[in-house]
Amino acid sequence: QVQLVESGGGLVQAGGSLRLSCAASGRIPETYGWFRQAPGKEREFVAAISWAGLATFYADSVKGRFTLSRDNAKNTAYLQMNSLKPEDTAVYYCNLNPPRDSYWGPGTQVTVSS
Repeated sequence: QVQLVESGGGLVQAGGSLRLSCAASGRIPETYGWFRQAPGKEREFVAAISWAGLATFYADSVKGRFTLSRDNAKNTAYLQMNSLKPEDTAVYYCNLNPPRDSYWGPGTQVTVSS
């Protein structure tokens, strides 16, 4: 069993940066995935990273702006978000990839002002 806790969200101006963290307890996830849900929209895939961090995958909307990394010694994955846009405003969730229903947490709110 894995428990995942997201942190690092906040309010930032367009063009700014934030770093989200996903701390895992229990066994180390083989893959981490980040997802987001904006008001009135379906939850969508943002990024994923493999066990050793050698393979990363990004949604086209964030490619080149977001970077996902992991530190297995700390059981943590990080989502560095640069050049943020108002359309990045959403609740961001960490899960496995593909996600499992039982692992969804409360997420962390990211708000980008224009």
